[in-house]
Amino acid sequence: MAGIHPAVVSVSGGNLVLVLLVLLISLGALGMAWKFRQEVLAAGEGTDNMKNIALAVQEGANAYLQRQFRTLGIFAAIAFVLLLALPADDVVIRIFRSVFFLVGAGFSAAIGYLGMSLAVRANLRVAAAANEQGRDPAMNIGFRTGAFVGMATVGLGLLGASVVVLLFQDDSPEVLEGFGFGAALLAMFMRVGGGIFTKAADVGADLVGKVENNIPEDDPRNAATIADNVGDNVGDCAGMAADLFESYAVTLVAALILGSQAFGDAGLVFPLLIPAIGALSAVGGVYLTKPRQGESGLKTINRAFYISAAVGAVASAIVAFIYLPTDFADLEGVPAGGSPLDSAFGYSAASGNPALIAALAVVIGVVLAAGILALTGYFTGTEFKPVKDVGRTSITGPATVILSGLAVGFESAVYTTLVISAAVFGAFLLGAGSLSIALFAVALAGCGLLTTVGVIVAMDTFGPVSDNAQGIAEMSGDVSPEGAQILTELDAVGNTTKAITKGIAIATAVLAASALFGSYIGTAIDSLLEANLTDDDTFSFFVFSPDVLVGLLIGVSVVFLFSGLAINAVGRAAGAVVMEVRRQFREIPGIMEGTGRPEYGKVVDIVTKDSLRELATPGILAILSPIAVGFGLGIGALAGFLAGAIGSGTLMAVFLANAGGAWDNAKKLVEDGHHGGKGSPAHEATIIGDTVGDPFKDTAGPAINPLIKVMNLVSLLIVGAVVSLTLGTDANRPLSVVIALVATGGIVAAVVVSKRRSTVIGEDDPGTPAPPAPPAPAADPEPAPTQQFEPTPGPHQP
Repeated sequence: MAGIHPAVVSVSGGNLVLVLLVLLISLGALGMAWKFRQEVLAAGEGTDNMKNIALAVQEGANAYLQRQFRTLGIFAAIAFVLLLALPADDVVIRIFRSVFFLVGAGFSAAIGYLGMSLAVRANLRVAAAANEQGRDPAMNIGFRTGAFVGMATVGLGLLGASVVVLLFQDDSPEVLEGFGFGAALLAMFMRVGGGIFTKAADVGADLVGKVENNIPEDDPRNAATIADNVGDNVGDCAGMAADLFESYAVTLVAALILGSQAFGDAGLVFPLLIPAIGALSAVGGVYLTKPRQGESGLKTINRAFYISAAVGAVASAIVAFIYLPTDFADLEGVPAGGSPLDSAFGYSAASGNPALIAALAVVIGVVLAAGILALTGYFTGTEFKPVKDVGRTSITGPATVILSGLAVGFESAVYTTLVISAAVFGAFLLGAGSLSIALFAVALAGCGLLTTVGVIVAMDTFGPVSDNAQGIAEMSGDVSPEGAQILTELDAVGNTTKAITKGIAIATAVLAASALFGSYIGTAIDSLLEANLTDDDTFSFFVFSPDVLVGLLIGVSVVFLFSGLAINAVGRAAGAVVMEVRRQFREIPGIMEGTGRPEYGKVVDIVTKDSLRELATPGILAILSPIAVGFGLGIGALAGFLAGAIGSGTLMAVFLANAGGAWDNAKKLVEDGHHGGKGSPAHEATIIGDTVGDPFKDTAGPAINPLIKVMNLVSLLIVGAVVSLTLGTDANRPLSVVIALVATGGIVAAVVVSKRRSTVIGEDDPGTPAPPAPPAPAADPEPAPTQQFEPTPGPHQP
């Protein structure tokens, strides 16, 4: 990989001190995470009934994640062995690339588990605070919970990257490929599995409870309510925390790979300094989240985000001018005649002001985060026209609700993609004629966006915690009407913050994937130079080349197939939930009267089994598709494949996330009393829209983020082997074709097996007709009868 990072790059003297300082900041971030955790756990827990409900949620979430990690351990072991087989500069690097793959995977899993474990304890504390103390204390507990996850994400990401740089110096980019791959792979599996779990339970609960039996969302008479609340934590909390952690890790990986080539010694240090500044500004953002008199919760959170982002941008620019020289001639470790990547594509050597380029690139990333926040908030917030229009269409039925939500998703995807594209191209233009500098600037924009990650994760975790808090309040019946109204408001705020953070996560994914794509091209050029393959006839990255165009089309197709598999998996699992909840309403006497007790554990077990069974196919597709394209069609086609996946993945992810968010908040709008309120035909129409949007925004959409990074990282890891087997005098084309066919066969087999799984309602299992829905009441639905809640032992429990 000499073309990617010059051998003279090292970390010594003042640079060594700075990396050690970053290491200390990462430990400080972990210390702040522990402090926020203790603040949350010190809050009151409410009534015994609320504690029992929370305990059932805790048991279900813990049991699911334990089973998920056992399943994912098999994939991790296989990937560890395969990484050992891939070429590297020497045996030590090859071994530690695999070791840090496990470290990255372990950190990703730890972030998800730790975030979930606190969220399931914070939910009843938020409910209790809303009931006993008011909105501001309740909101503070919810945001502190998210702050714990945010600071843990920042701390572990910086810790892993700084330790690798200290230990391996000029070889650190290659070791970090393993670290980033482990984080991305685990995050993708957790995103897919958690997303299937949470949305299968949510859709099943809504269809049978709200639509068929006309009872409230978290009514204890609905056997799927506990599974729904568990899902909020394993999907929205654990899955999203792992997703943002891997974005953090992968962006750092891409920046360090490109930085060592573009900025020499400083390129291995400066990308660490920016997120370290972000860790400090995030702490300030958390403490700034204090509501003012008469201020909405969303405005409070947004204000804290903008202030934190502004402080991070200014501080990063100052550090750039302090640390970096103003002339490339003063940078150590930069090739005088330009990098091999520049030479291969006819670019000139670096020129301009390194400090100014770095500062502007970071600021572009911060501005992008703020722009995505505003844009996503507009398309998914209840106070803006798009969601109001979707809510208004509920008067004419579910079909128009679905049509209007799709329109919002499609339109918002265009604007969001244009904003992200402007940021990527703006950073690229800073390259001043050097391709390596331009790509590094794109990676630095990603690092700038990382300065906001601490607050972003806090905003995201606030969503499932407030959602669970409202569920506990409704199920227990122990919260006053005033407290319930506070929790409803916080839940609406949480819906919007979740949608916003999904948009920012998508932007982070695109920046990281773009930088990784540049790393792939650089590594491909490096491998070609090492094999003395410099003839233009040997390889081509031109888009009009047929192999590149075919690869691009396949990349687009993989994103569509991945999305379809994830949504279909939710549909199958939700069907099983519907059948089970209907059975319990039919067979267990007294459920509707409040004298019979639903079997909550059986529903949790159904969605646990189905989600773990379904997550393998999308994962196999993500890992094997670049292998099939690369070894089958070559490095040019693989470049097209990655370009197609990044482009279509960006649009698809934004479309799915924003359409789902608009449907969800349109339902909230109706539930707040608009267009007939709860129990009205308009309400039923928005419920149906929300059930369509659930797998959009919480399963397929968010999982696309790690998908495109996993495919980029797999491509980056295999490109050397692809070159050696497909090009030059030592090529072994028959072997490469066999590898491609085996990978293709694995994908086909996984998809076929997935398609053959039972859809619950079919010829082999005709199911049972739904019970007739009771007539819709004129006012709010009848509240659930008050009953003492105790966790039901079930097969989901350890």
